[in-house]
Amino acid sequence: MTKSYNPVRTTVVALIATLVLVSATLGQSRREAIPFAQYLRQSAVSKDVIDTFLNENTWAQFDAELGYILGHYIPRDGMDGSATLSTSQPNGQRTSFVYADRPCRINTYGNSFTQCHQVSDAETWQEYLAAHLGEPIRNFGMGGYGVYQAYRRMKREESRDHRAEHVILYIWGDDHIRSLLRCRHATFYRHWNHHGGRMFHNNFWAHIEMDLETGQWIERENRLPTRESLYKMTDPEWMYENLKGDLALQMHVYAHGYVRDIDMTAVGKLAAQIGLPAPPNNAGRGYVRHVLDKYSLAATRHILTKARAFTESRQKKLLVVLFDPGRVMPQLVKGGTRYDQEIVDFLKANDFTYFDMNPVHAEDFKCFNVPYAEYCRRYFIGHYNPAGNHFFAFAIKDTIVNWLDPKPITYRPSEETTIHFKDYLPD
Repeated sequence: MTKSYNPVRTTVVALIATLVLVSATLGQSRREAIPFAQYLRQSAVSKDVIDTFLNENTWAQFDAELGYILGHYIPRDGMDGSATLSTSQPNGQRTSFVYADRPCRINTYGNSFTQCHQVSDAETWQEYLAAHLGEPIRNFGMGGYGVYQAYRRMKREESRDHRAEHVILYIWGDDHIRSLLRCRHATFYRHWNHHGGRMFHNNFWAHIEMDLETGQWIERENRLPTRESLYKMTDPEWMYENLKGDLALQMHVYAHGYVRDIDMTAVGKLAAQIGLPAPPNNAGRGYVRHVLDKYSLAATRHILTKARAFTESRQKKLLVVLFDPGRVMPQLVKGGTRYDQEIVDFLKANDFTYFDMNPVHAEDFKCFNVPYAEYCRRYFIGHYNPAGNHFFAFAIKDTIVNWLDPKPITYRPSEETTIHFKDYLPD
């Protein structure tokens, strides 16, 4: 997610690359590449940071399964240098206000673009859309989650009393890679400011890996499932021992130039399992990045299959959302080929209901005679600003209205809307 908060007048492409390390070019470390073992040992966290994270009001709060869920904090990360009010309910749902006492038909899951980081509680796209539709939309998004972590959150919350008939699974940017990591903190700790522990997150969590011998997907549980066990992250040797076998992590930091060594034998086994050619003699960072991309997209296809099986078993309707302003959106604006095209093809071929925000922005950009960076400043401060969330809400609006049955009250035939405002006004 973020390096440190200074979002004012920064182009979205450069800032998002810094925030989430999705660009191999813009995300390059300025430091010299070091051995992978040394890199892992240096990822250890100070005890003071863990103390603050566990015992004070912080942006994230500890969760035994997923590492963390949303907490309470007022980071100074909003538009024009403002602070943003970020609060949650006891279950980690972001606080909602619009028609919150009405029956809810939609729960949303995903990472920070679902959570709507860098805006206050009432400035999320869920709240804008709820106001327009006349019914609430719950927000279970959490910054830093991958596709798998969002899926696990969905499975958990949809087994509780606040479950909903309609479920949105939002896939953003490098969420594909995050699914594979044991501890995403180890990918960005060099760039991240914990603000004394108040912005600490991306600790160990449930994730998915491929068995390199069989090609089977294996779902792994959180290695640090208790508050007390989290202090193991302060031990450099423990971090090394528990992360040295994380191939996705090693590939990620090698591709970004943070480390100088890579287990190319393991990369070759992985390539064979996902149908790619063996590493050439001169295989370098570009090859490793390509294999990691294909590995992560294969993981997403597997997770999507599981997500639909779960929702169908519970008689729920699933809507998948795609958005990648760091890589895909610029590719489409330039008229190029999107690197994640196989995910779009998979959704179409398997008759998923989905909404793709990338071409929406590409078409909207054509309406402006301005440089791309200036266009991006209309909507982004790293994440969406309030105007960006509003734009997204009304871009997805028709898809959601057509998805709901019966239609929201604001879209029902006129003869059905004379309701005397029952349940909309105080007694």
